[in-house]
Amino acid sequence: MDALFADEAFDRRPRVIRPGAVWLPGFLDEAAQSWLLRQFEVWQSGPVPAHSTVIAGHPMSVKTIGLGWHWRPGRYDREAVDVNRERVLPFPEWMTRLGRTVISATAEVVSREDARAWGFDADAYCPDVALVNVYDEHAKMGMHQDKDEADPAPVVSLSLGDTCLFRFGNTENRNRPFEDIRLATGDAFVFGGPARFAFHGVKGIVPDTAPAHARIGHLGGGRINITMRTTGRD
Repeated sequence: MDALFADEAFDRRPRVIRPGAVWLPGFLDEAAQSWLLRQFEVWQSGPVPAHSTVIAGHPMSVKTIGLGWHWRPGRYDREAVDVNRERVLPFPEWMTRLGRTVISATAEVVSREDARAWGFDADAYCPDVALVNVYDEHAKMGMHQDKDEADPAPVVSLSLGDTCLFRFGNTENRNRPFEDIRLATGDAFVFGGPARFAFHGVKGIVPDTAPAHARIGHLGGGRINITMRTTGRD
């Protein structure tokens, strides 16, 4: 039923989802989204292609490109040892600046005391890996924790393309309490502090919801999600 309604029909004001988790709808303007999609065209040309990571013997429906580090369950490597053994592209310097800008924007949503308690310090934010996840219209991602990083700095997430149905839960288990959110193109989402290890996932993609400037034509639609993290590794 949600697919029958435009994202504008839902509440899209910036807000705290739970302590440590902040949603910033429409953070990226049209020009920024288009520019990031052009960067994606460079990233997908390799040297490590978008690939389906295998978890417990099963390939994910989401395809991933790593920048800075190559991720596989439980570890980070500089080379894609489970794909083609090529070294991944470096983490772009401009992405650090972008991540800090997102962190700074949370100051308009949370109090100074909360920002300090949750580790939302733009000047100190130094991500060194981005996982670029590519969803076609059938892709999903089960509830999971981002816990393979040694540094618990906040995760910054950016959405491009079709809207996804994003579920953000609690730190104890995959069950309630959780909240379902429509993340649309241009949205940013930050989670750190008490929400850093909250379970979260993508229930599905809402087809044909991306505006023309953000439609991922060569994929026939779909969504790209960029998540910046700090590995804590040298």
